[in-house]
Amino acid sequence: MSSIAMSTQAVPQRKPLRYWIKRITSNYVVRMISRAIFTIWFVTSLIFFLVRLMPSNPIEVYINELMVQYSLPYAEARDQAASLFAIDLDAPLSKQYLDYMVQLLHGNLGESLRSPGTSVWEIIVAFLPWTLFSVGLGLLISFTLGVFIGMLLAYKRQALWEPVVSGTASVLSSIPNYIIGIVLLVFLGVYWGIIPIHQMRGSRSPGIQPGFTWVFIKDIFFHAAMPVLTYVLSTIGSWILSMKSSTIGTLGEDYVAVARARGLSEGRITTAYVGRNAMLPLITQLLISIGFVVGGSILIENIFVYQGIGYRLSSALTTRDYPLMQGIFLIITISVVLSNLVADFIYGWFDPRVRIAGGD
Repeated sequence: MSSIAMSTQAVPQRKPLRYWIKRITSNYVVRMISRAIFTIWFVTSLIFFLVRLMPSNPIEVYINELMVQYSLPYAEARDQAASLFAIDLDAPLSKQYLDYMVQLLHGNLGESLRSPGTSVWEIIVAFLPWTLFSVGLGLLISFTLGVFIGMLLAYKRQALWEPVVSGTASVLSSIPNYIIGIVLLVFLGVYWGIIPIHQMRGSRSPGIQPGFTWVFIKDIFFHAAMPVLTYVLSTIGSWILSMKSSTIGTLGEDYVAVARARGLSEGRITTAYVGRNAMLPLITQLLISIGFVVGGSILIENIFVYQGIGYRLSSALTTRDYPLMQGIFLIITISVVLSNLVADFIYGWFDPRVRIAGGD
């Protein structure tokens, strides 16, 4: 009997299913990923219904274009539009939504209504790299310069030029990017004629073959120069002010005073103690800003006729190209959500209190 009892005690008791469900749902990583997936689904669904609440629809827009441009009667223009668009707008909205979600789960974003036979994925792949290049380059330049200038202002708070630079940064950070773009276009391109603005339209010159050649690289930088300059001027002010504030706060920490008492060089203190810790809040801010790279280019690309994904989205909004609008907005949503997810993970890594708030 004793051996039987001992063997019974040796068998571990199985934990109930409810325990494992609670264990999984309270996990920090699982909660963050689940929240991100829900956000993407919710925003995607919201966009689906919002684009259909816009005045007019793709068929009516195309009918009006035919009637205005070619003076066609309404009946003939309607027949041409009905034969062109492969979409049934008379179907119940719930059925259209379910069909869209099923196709989306299979990785199919549909075909552009104004470019029959061309999938939305092909359009996104063709135009998205130009936006990533221009906005990403502008963000990288503004972040690098902003961190350097902001730290310099924190160390030179008594200099006579410090209020001028800080004031300029405050002004730049408060002006919308499209206003800066219009000012650059009007003065540099029209009034003063410093830049050949008519030659800089598009993302690259006709006839230039893509490749790792000096001609191609010089051409794409030439066409992206004005959008990049606009992105730099519109974002550098916030980086300067953020880095200045963060550096001033870090300079007052006890570990900086201890490092100086130990006799460490000022350069060592600046790089290893002040700069590294002052940049931590800006790193997470940078990750969040990366998520808005795709969606922050609509107005700027239209001002300079730079053919990126923002320029293509603007034309899709004008023509009510539902599949293309939904596909581009989906890419924007995913980029923003993923950047915030990465920022949350970094916060959780540096501050364990974030991870254990409600779970592991």
